[in-house]
Amino acid sequence: MLSTSKSLAAPLLALATLLSGCAADSVLVDRYDMQGLQASVAGQNADLDYLKTTGDRHHQELTELHSESTQQIIDSINRQVKPPECPPAPKAPVCTIDASTDTGTSDRVKGKLVVGEVEKAFLVGPNFIYDARVDSGAETSSMDARNVRRFERDSQEWVRFDIPVPGKDDTFETLEREVVRNVRIIQANEQDHERRAVVELQFRIGDHEQKAEFTLSDRAHLTYPLLIGRNILRDVMLIDVGKEYSTELPRSIRTGSTRNN
Repeated sequence: MLSTSKSLAAPLLALATLLSGCAADSVLVDRYDMQGLQASVAGQNADLDYLKTTGDRHHQELTELHSESTQQIIDSINRQVKPPECPPAPKAPVCTIDASTDTGTSDRVKGKLVVGEVEKAFLVGPNFIYDARVDSGAETSSMDARNVRRFERDSQEWVRFDIPVPGKDDTFETLEREVVRNVRIIQANEQDHERRAVVELQFRIGDHEQKAEFTLSDRAHLTYPLLIGRNILRDVMLIDVGKEYSTELPRSIRTGSTRNN
C-alpha cells in the first residue's frame, strides 16, 4: 500500500509543476498585450490632438480670410457708390428792388444804419409806404392788422389779415402770411391774455432792406401803423434821438409805389 502511494506522488508532482508553469506564461502574455493597448491608445490621443490643433488653425485662417474678403467687398462698394448728400436748403424768395442808380440816402456809423424816431418804411408786397415809429423800448416789431383770421394750408398755420392803405381812411388790403410763431400779450389791468400771430414781412428803410418778424396787432388807436422794435434794430440800426426822417427811400420807390402817404 505504501509503495502504491509513492508511485502516485511522482506523477502528481510533475503535473502540478507543469500546471504552475502554464499559469505563469499566461500572466506574462496578458501583461504584454495591455502594454501594447496602452501604447496604441496614447498614439491615437496624440493623433487626435494633432488633428484638433490643425483644425483650429485652419478654422482661424478661414475666418481671417473671410473677414478680409468681406472688407474688400465693402471697400469696393464704397468706392463705387457715392455717399448720399443732403440737398441744399432752398433759399427763401426775396423781392428785390432795382436800385442800380438810386439806392436812397442813409447815414451809417460803423456799418449800422442811423435812423430817427420816425422813418419812412416801404412794405414790400403791397408796396405801401408807411410812417414807422422806431422804438428801442419795444422788443418785437408790430404791424397794424385788422380782421385777423387763422387757417391751415399744407398742414401749416397761416393767417389772413387786413392792413390799412396809406392816405385812405377806412380802406384796407388783405394779405396772407404763414405764422412763424405766436406770442402771448397781457394787457395792463387785465387778467386775460391775448394770443397774437407773428409773421415775416419784407421792408425797406433808406438803403437798407430786410425781412423780419412782425406781431400782428390792431394799432388803430396809435399814431403810427408800423413799429420798428429791437428785433430789427439789434446789430443793424442806431437811433439818433430827437431826429425824424433821417433816411430817404430811393426815388424809384417814392414815385413807383402803389400807394403812399
